[in-house]
Amino acid sequence: MQARERLILALDVPDAATALDWVRRLGTKVGLVKIGLELFVAAGPDLVRRVRDVGVGVFLDLKLHDIPNTVAGAVRAAARLDVQMLTVHAAGGAQMLAAAAAAAKEAGPGAPRLLAVTVLTSLEADDLAALGIAGPPATRVLAWAGLAQRQAIGGIVASALEAAALRQAFPKLTLVIPGIRPAGAVVGDQARVATPAQAVRAGADYLVLGRAVTAARDPEAALAAVIAEIGAGIESAAP
Repeated sequence: MQARERLILALDVPDAATALDWVRRLGTKVGLVKIGLELFVAAGPDLVRRVRDVGVGVFLDLKLHDIPNTVAGAVRAAARLDVQMLTVHAAGGAQMLAAAAAAAKEAGPGAPRLLAVTVLTSLEADDLAALGIAGPPATRVLAWAGLAQRQAIGGIVASALEAAALRQAFPKLTLVIPGIRPAGAVVGDQARVATPAQAVRAGADYLVLGRAVTAARDPEAALAAVIAEIGAGIESAAP
């Protein structure tokens, strides 16, 4: 897989017109574009269809977390939209994850790859403690990753700080890592972050990055620099 194919560009924008501008401008230069909760609520399934009509793949990041029947129905609906990746939340539990996996299997070869979100990159140990979850984020990430794998979920979303441990413990799972910031970039609202090269060396398959490119003075140059960082990480990780 080429360096650019490992990059998922987050469309962290409020409306369809802006999102489509970015898709036309940069969509063919990355592996996938991410449509998250804000944009999906604003623009809905029609935006997904329009992005797919352009020929760009979609990572639909909705972090589905509901009763099993509802989540299974949402997975079927996403499959009809021809998205390539879809997130569910590991905290939904074994039955919910199993129902999601079964719905994806029913959809056949065109079903999205399911990813279980573990601990959000905005959360640290104190935040988990306030939720009644003891221990460091890494402990919870590994536990939820194991739960997801046992329910036939094929991938995990976690921070780069847990990537190495996840890769060692679950070598067959696809690892999608958000909270990516190029060297020297502003961290923003993310607490557990890494550079592209660090994440790849730790075992990431895909990296999610948005504002570092879309808010840059020269987005094309910023994107090229990120892809170069990914390439450097791939080379340094090679045996």
